[in-house]
Amino acid sequence: MGRNDMDLGLKGARVIVTAGAGGIGRAIVDGFLAEGARVAVCDIDEQALATLPEGIFASHVDVADEQALTHFVDASIAALGGLDCLVNNAGIAGPTGRVEEIDLADWERCLRIVLTSQFLTVGRAVPALRESDNPSIINLSSVAGRVGFALRTPYAAAKWGVIGLTKSLAIELGEAGIRVNAILPGLVAGERQRRVLEAKAQRLGKSFADVEQEAFSYTSIKEYVEPEQIAAQVLFLAGTTGKTISGQAISVCGDTRMLA
Repeated sequence: MGRNDMDLGLKGARVIVTAGAGGIGRAIVDGFLAEGARVAVCDIDEQALATLPEGIFASHVDVADEQALTHFVDASIAALGGLDCLVNNAGIAGPTGRVEEIDLADWERCLRIVLTSQFLTVGRAVPALRESDNPSIINLSSVAGRVGFALRTPYAAAKWGVIGLTKSLAIELGEAGIRVNAILPGLVAGERQRRVLEAKAQRLGKSFADVEQEAFSYTSIKEYVEPEQIAAQVLFLAGTTGKTISGQAISVCGDTRMLA
């Protein structure tokens, strides 16, 4: 049975997706729209926001800006008339380098965008989610949040933090029926992953092909994960299909055993 043959119970669902105008976020938004959900999106990329379909509540927001982010969540809930699902997708790759070379400012910005933004959106969204008949929060972590990532300590630390946040929220919010899960993508097809591998290749003085080959040497399925595969997992968790799934860190990574 394909996804299109399964009723996920998302018709009319009210959804917020951060960084939803491109990449994984856009695939998630398109998936929700295909299921008949109503979606609010923020992104820092104004050009990408302009490509979103008409009728979406969309805002230009830097999730590192607390005031702008919380205003977006409040305005989205008002525009949607409530909230059923929050998808925390926003993130950055952070710096590439040895720990002694990384600036504190770069460390702090990575944690603020990847982890603190999720704390802020959840705190603002929970009152509305408590009123939903099918409430869920889905946080994007990374396989780096399970196995670590040499030369990418800010990113890995933030993504581990996302899993800790997710597990704690699942316990805390379970009494309200709000389920909270994390998705852990592996090597995802797209420009962002290419830039990460290019930065590593440059830092180590290796070719892109060598760094890419090494990355796939630690996976069982030696293919890039497509953004649509991440979106499919998000939709399943957000739908009535995910009613009893909470507190989980679900990898979509081709069985990645190591990042180095």
